[in-house]
Order: sequence, then structure tokens, then C-alpha cells
Amino acid sequence: MQLQDRDTHARPSLTLPTRTATVTRQTGETNVQVTLTIDGTGQCEAQTGVPFLDHMLHQIASHGLFDLSVQAQGDYEIDDHHTNEDVGITLGMALQQALGDRKGIVRFGHFVAPLDESLVQVALDFSGRPHLTYGLEIPTQRVGTYDTQLVREFFVAIVNHSQMTLHIRQLDGINSHHIIEATFKAFARAMRMATEIDPRRASQIPSSKGVL
Repeated sequence: MQLQDRDTHARPSLTLPTRTATVTRQTGETNVQVTLTIDGTGQCEAQTGVPFLDHMLHQIASHGLFDLSVQAQGDYEIDDHHTNEDVGITLGMALQQALGDRKGIVRFGHFVAPLDESLVQVALDFSGRPHLTYGLEIPTQRVGTYDTQLVREFFVAIVNHSQMTLHIRQLDGINSHHIIEATFKAFARAMRMATEIDPRRASQIPSSKGVL
């Protein structure tokens, strides 16, 4: 009996559109441009004028394997609030555009990231319903010059404009820098999981309703 070549039974390769977006947001307070490629290699160029925020954006790109470019100018003479928030808004808009109709994505993501004594859990769902549960208890008001209250404002902005459900829970930690960085790393890995394509339903909306 002659065996058939296995290649004749192989599934056809799936060609996916490039999931990328460039968004510019200009207001009387800031000017922000974000380019995001979901299926990237972790390349990042971040120049927001807020050094600690740049450092966190590098965590998103590196651990999420996104290619990310963020350029921003803001009213730093007041404080970093508007720039921090508008970077979150613009990144959320870029994420929403790059995902498109969200066909084929895994949709849910979860990760627990340790950083020395800190441990942070992130769970998210690209549900189309913005929601944030924020459970960080950051012990100091600043990390360098960065106001640690701005961490929550960044996630509020990205959640509202990417239409994701996001839960952040601090399991341990006493060092402010470690807590925040563990959060961004866990967020990046959870997003990487959620935005990957599920080959078993690559052309379907991941919802029993048929829409997100």
C-alpha cells in the first residue's frame, strides 16, 4: 500500500492582514503620535518628554512583542498629567484601530509578573466594554520626577479608547518602581496573549454574540 504524502493533507497557510495603525492626537495641551504594529518584534522608540513613561512604554513593546513608536510634546511647565494621559489615549486608539474587527484573536489575556519583591497580576479582555479595576498600592508619591498617581490615569485612558476590560491586582511589593514596572510587564504579556491569533477560529469573532 502506498502512503500518501502528508503535505497533501496540510491545512493551507493563513495570510493575515498587517495589524498596524498610526494615530495622531493634537490638543491645546499636547501633540502625540503613536505607531503600533501588533505582530512585531519588540522594537520601541519612545520620546514623550516623561522619562519614566518612556521606560514603561519600552516594557510594553519588549514584553508584548509589539513594535511601538511614540512621539509626544506636552505642557510640561504645568506637569506631566496631560502628556501621560494623552499618550494613553492615543495608544488606546492605535490599539483599537490595529485590531480592527478583532476576528480570530484569543481575546483574553492573563499574566502574573514578579519583579524582585513585587508581584502583580493582570487579566484583560478585549470585550468592547471599557472597564478598569485598579488595585495598586504604590507607597511613594513619586518615582524620580514621575507622579505615581499617573499610573492609574494612563490605564484609564488606554482602557477607554481600546475598549478593553482590565483588572490589575497587586499581590506583593514595597518598592514603587518595582510595583509599577511589574504592572507594565504583566500588562504587556497579557496583551500579547490576548491579541494573538487563534488558528482554530482565525476568521471568526471570538464571541458567542458574533460581535465585540
